[in-house]
Amino acid sequence: MTENENMQATAHSGRSVAATRIWLVTLISIGVVLADQILKIWVKTNFYLGEDLPITSWWHLKFIENNGMAFGLELWNKLVLTLGRIGAVALFIWFVSRILKSALRAGFFVALALIIAGAAGNIFDCVFYGKIFNNPMPPEVATIFPPNGGYAGWFEGKVVDMMYFPLFSFYWPEWLPIVGGQYYEFFQYIFNIADASICVGVGLLLFFYSSDASKAFAEIGERRKNKEEIKRNGRTK
Repeated sequence: MTENENMQATAHSGRSVAATRIWLVTLISIGVVLADQILKIWVKTNFYLGEDLPITSWWHLKFIENNGMAFGLELWNKLVLTLGRIGAVALFIWFVSRILKSALRAGFFVALALIIAGAAGNIFDCVFYGKIFNNPMPPEVATIFPPNGGYAGWFEGKVVDMMYFPLFSFYWPEWLPIVGGQYYEFFQYIFNIADASICVGVGLLLFFYSSDASKAFAEIGERRKNKEEIKRNGRTK
């Protein structure tokens, strides 16, 4: 095989790998977002706010809403948070597009897809839910596309959470300082599929694919350095 044929084969292989990774990231992202939104819309239109449906003793569906981040945390202004999510998704998509042909493991792209999908899932709530749902007082349930309009404007919707896992609970012994006699429940956070997707993706990156992340950043940095070098050489000629 000639050198030219080798180059063509390498280029074809690179395109094939890139295409496979694009499909992998796209399918995972679409699957997670669809599952997340289907469950949220079902809960929103069938549960009143605060309704708790025990599936097992340790797994409930409990409908709550929040303005903030994963697991109901509220740290920043609503609009800032939504725009930050959109910016984060755009940044991750750009990052994935830059490393499609890199020598990285498939699991690394799975982790990135889970993070992208999770962020996108909560973006839908923030951007659209205020417009397409009303927000009645319990025990009434919400209506999608209500005749009198939604409960908030664009980018002002609340995130729907429902996954509740009260794995165990107890009262702290009275003799303990500060917490003595208080009720404790593990795990008390209520979250959604999008939150779980982000956490799983981040966990995969931290525990299994941190070396892939380092390689990806190093490769992008090297490409940028080479481009700057080419520009400098072009100006000096």
